Amino acid sequence: MNEERREPRKRGKGGRPPKNDPAKHRLTVNLTDTQHAGFLAMFEQSGVNSLSAFISARIFGDEFRIVKTDASAVEFTAKLTALHSQFRSVGVNYNQIVKELHSNFGEKKALALLYKLEKATVELAGIGREVMLLCEQFKAKYL
Repeated sequence: MNEERREPRKRGKGGRPPKNDPAKHRLTVNLTDTQHAGFLAMFEQSGVNSLSAFISARIFGDEFRIVKTDASAVEFTAKLTALHSQFRSVGVNYNQIVKELHSNFGEKKALALLYKLEKATVELAGIGREVMLLCEQFKAKYL
């Protein structure tokens, strides 16, 4: 009976599968406050999810990327996304207006209103081209 109890328990179907080569050796390092602050700054810039992965990459010289997030680029992207959604809603409204003009007004009045709408559309297309140029300039300069 004692021999049966000494056998390792068999795993059930649940749970996480065991790793092939688990990391089980631990090391400690003592740092001063300034060294620790510098270390944490490097860790944050690296974009690595795990502190232990960052440390082992630094020790063994593995390459990793430093990701810097520019707040102005994030803000620019958010505003550009909002502008894109407004352009889409303008397009939807444009289609609805043209449909209503043809169904509710006579041909002469509808053509006059469509002419005004066409002028506004040309202006909007010009603004769209300016936005695209600004996007290209921003991309070339900051990204």
